[in-house]
Amino acid sequence: MTAIAGTPAMAHAFLEIAAPRAGDNLKTPPAKVEMHFTESLEGAFSGIAVTDEGGHDVTAAPSSTMGTEMEVALKPLPPGRYRVTWHAVSIDTHRTDGKYNFLVLP
Repeated sequence: MTAIAGTPAMAHAFLEIAAPRAGDNLKTPPAKVEMHFTESLEGAFSGIAVTDEGGHDVTAAPSSTMGTEMEVALKPLPPGRYRVTWHAVSIDTHRTDGKYNFLVLP
């Protein structure tokens, strides 16, 4: 009988789905940004920031995480371009991050 030793999985929390999505042109401003990741997140070390074209924060509260989900509520958004910047730390402490833009149409 042969024994096979297992090695720990080295997973990263990769972004699978975001709403709004990168490059979206929205007729209605979103009330929040929602993200779904491939792995569970460490909430204390993960977050989302959303800024307007002038670099001003447009979030209404700190971001929150639950399992593989992360979201942040937004202030009412006027038409313009917005930048979403996120960082996610999976429960095995690996970090991923990214950024993208979306547009709220007049």
